[in-house]
Amino acid sequence: MTTTSTDASTVPDASEIPRRRPSRRGQYSSWLYLVPALAVFAVFMFYPLARSFVLSFQGNDILGRPAGFVGAEHYLKLLQDSEFHAVLLRTIAFVVLTVVPVIAISLMLSLLLHQRIRGIRFFRTAFASPFAFSVATASVIFAVMFNQATGVLNGILGTFGIGRVGWITDPHIALISIALTTVWMQMGYNLLVLSAGLGSVPDDIIEAARLDGAGGLRMQRSIIIPLLTPQIFFLLVTGTINSLQSFGQIHILTRGGPQGSTTTLVYSIYEQAFAYGNSNFGYASAQAIVLLLVVVVITALQFGLVERKVFYQ
Repeated sequence: MTTTSTDASTVPDASEIPRRRPSRRGQYSSWLYLVPALAVFAVFMFYPLARSFVLSFQGNDILGRPAGFVGAEHYLKLLQDSEFHAVLLRTIAFVVLTVVPVIAISLMLSLLLHQRIRGIRFFRTAFASPFAFSVATASVIFAVMFNQATGVLNGILGTFGIGRVGWITDPHIALISIALTTVWMQMGYNLLVLSAGLGSVPDDIIEAARLDGAGGLRMQRSIIIPLLTPQIFFLLVTGTINSLQSFGQIHILTRGGPQGSTTTLVYSIYEQAFAYGNSNFGYASAQAIVLLLVVVVITALQFGLVERKVFYQ
């Protein structure tokens, strides 16, 4: 009688299996698969980046056409431009005003919506729905809400005897109003990511923690939130980049005003290059390169400092 042995000793070690080198034809076909992606990157990413870098060292005439090499003149002007310094600080403030609140609110809501309560699916859908709104739609909704005369926000404040607030006309709070709009827009996406993270938390870890007496806030602080740190870190990086590149809500709600109080770096680039017939593409390109450096530096700091606190299972 013949038997088939499945003993582990008969199974060859993976390290002992000879590795077959891909044939030259296989290598060529692999590169062919990458050609479409490389072509898209070259046209829509590498070329614009290289073109912006070249333009940042060129002047331009009144029609925006390149008018000779000016060296580092635009960059030196940026270093001495106090208005640009204010724009840079305002951009960083806008990132702080949006990224920190939206992660905190989304985390709190995702923990609440993860409870097993009847009808909780309705609230999950409702709170995640902002993700389905386009920037234009969300901006129009908030433009109506921020209306100083007929907006619902001033109506609510009026019931408490508080006077009307110029949400997008007062230079002292206009940036906060734009940040509030951005937080609402990003909250749905953050909620979906954190909810997916909560769904992947192993049940055996939760049960073991309960057997050890953990519960309530202690369970959230010591078990759940540490397991969610990969998702929180992902949202921190992507949210920071998105906030640095915010444009649509600023353009629709305030157009950089009042008195330039909502002009961030991206909107300043738009104003220099396209608004009011400026066509100052050289100076705008220098600002675009600075924005790229800001994104790279902040992202590198986040990976270098914050990622150390991330708990990967």
